[in-house]
Amino acid sequence: MLMLAPLAVLGQFGGQNSDPGSVTGNVSLIWQSYAEDSLIGAQVPPEKSALNAWANLIYTKGNFSTGVRYEAYQNALLGYPGRFKGQGIAYRFARYRTDQYDVTIGNFYDQLGSGLIFRSYEERYLGVDNAMDGLRVVFRPVNGIQLKGIYGRQRLDFDSRLINGEGVVRAADAEVNFNQFKEDWASKKLQVTLGGSFVSRFQSGSQIEKDTLVLEVPENVAAYAGRANIYYGNWNLYAEYVRKINDPNADNDYIYHEGEGIFANLSYSKPGFGFNLNGKMVDNMSFRSDRDLLLFDAPINFIPAITKVHTYNLAATLYPYATVIDGETGFNVEVFKKFKRKDLPEGATGFGASMKRFYNAMVGKYGTNVTVNFAAANNIDTTGFSGVEGAVQGYRRNSLGFGDEKFVRDLNVEISRKFSKNFKAKYTFYYLEFNTTTTPVTVDFKGIVYANMHVVELNNRLAKHHSLRTELQTLFTEQDKGDWGTVLFEYSYSPHWFVSVMDQYNFGNENPDSRVHYLFGTVGYINGPHRLALGYGKRREGIFCVGGVCRAVPASNGFEITFTSSF
Repeated sequence: MLMLAPLAVLGQFGGQNSDPGSVTGNVSLIWQSYAEDSLIGAQVPPEKSALNAWANLIYTKGNFSTGVRYEAYQNALLGYPGRFKGQGIAYRFARYRTDQYDVTIGNFYDQLGSGLIFRSYEERYLGVDNAMDGLRVVFRPVNGIQLKGIYGRQRLDFDSRLINGEGVVRAADAEVNFNQFKEDWASKKLQVTLGGSFVSRFQSGSQIEKDTLVLEVPENVAAYAGRANIYYGNWNLYAEYVRKINDPNADNDYIYHEGEGIFANLSYSKPGFGFNLNGKMVDNMSFRSDRDLLLFDAPINFIPAITKVHTYNLAATLYPYATVIDGETGFNVEVFKKFKRKDLPEGATGFGASMKRFYNAMVGKYGTNVTVNFAAANNIDTTGFSGVEGAVQGYRRNSLGFGDEKFVRDLNVEISRKFSKNFKAKYTFYYLEFNTTTTPVTVDFKGIVYANMHVVELNNRLAKHHSLRTELQTLFTEQDKGDWGTVLFEYSYSPHWFVSVMDQYNFGNENPDSRVHYLFGTVGYINGPHRLALGYGKRREGIFCVGGVCRAVPASNGFEITFTSSF
């Protein structure tokens, strides 16, 4: 507030016609109470409740903006990383930007390419925040060319103040959009953008001991990348290659094997049809500003997930796939098709007319949408070394292809149809092969889980302002905890009120005492950008994931209040 006050005063007294600027912001909080529940293993912290809260305040005047974020953890929610404590200013910045220049000092987020070489971002509900603290400069000397420089340290800890990590991160990026060189090129069918990045980390060196060896670790670790984004009509091709020099760290057991990554995406889209193909290979691409850290702490880069991000309860919470940063090869393909009714002349007869009538009956008056998605990922194809070579280099990669360890197979088919103006339905089938050793989402089973899932979602507009959404979900498996079911009812009285009840039930568990109903109810009020919700019930122990990044969530029983607002 002290930072913003002088600026606001200057705006008020800058003259009758001067722009005083504007203040915008948002607030969000989660409060949770805890009650003991031995049946589901819910623990109660000494304070019996917890609060996570965030508030952003931004002042903008012309090309200039400045802002702060206040964070409070009193105490942090159970399962949240222990690096979030107390309350205070956790993010502050000042920024000036024009068409040619964009300069930021303080905290900022950014991404180079797909993020394989550098991504600074926040995912607050996972407890991920590696905001940069330093200087960011963007320069556009001519139309179509953008140069970017980044220099600073990453957020590592918060204990009533921002605490940055040890390593210094330096980055440079150049991007050329050829179609912006001339005005008439902007409408060309062929659109080409090329880019390149360089990122380095400095951290004071030290020695490590492995077996009988004493090894020096490099103080400066560099990575570089090249990318291309090409559009041609309805087609789009994006490809990126990254390489990192030897970077012994805690993730790779301090070996000197160099890192490498390839990511490619090919897509085609037109009204009523589209497909998307992704391919990825990452080899030893853990890149942190502190070589000795693990999990969520100080990641410089981000490995995109290869599987589809699922939103239904069972698919999203029981076996969510997390990206394997030390070595993974995989692909994902998705096809979308909308089937529309075919015109049929009145009074038409014959076999062809009968088939059209049957087809029209199947797709319905409003048509039917079908989406098929398949993803597969394995370890990389390697040969391990032994002795001194094994301690130093670890292994040799033989090819870009699949290794012999299966990580995941994920097939899902989604069929949605609008039956009338007031009713629509969606059915989704999942087939899953999931390696719980690679992604340890459960402690009860180690190996491959084979599962089939069925989800039916119904949306019914009952009357004006009244609607009911229903989800019926089942998961069948002979491994781990057995079969599950989830039922969700969500009633809305628009535009303000909603009530929902969800029950997750492990009806196939071999232990009858573990066949627990995880019942959770919510009532909420929405008014424009403001949303308040009160919930109560049980949540099972599990894994919460966003975009291939996951954190463990303990079992809980109690009340929950969430509030979000923006202005």
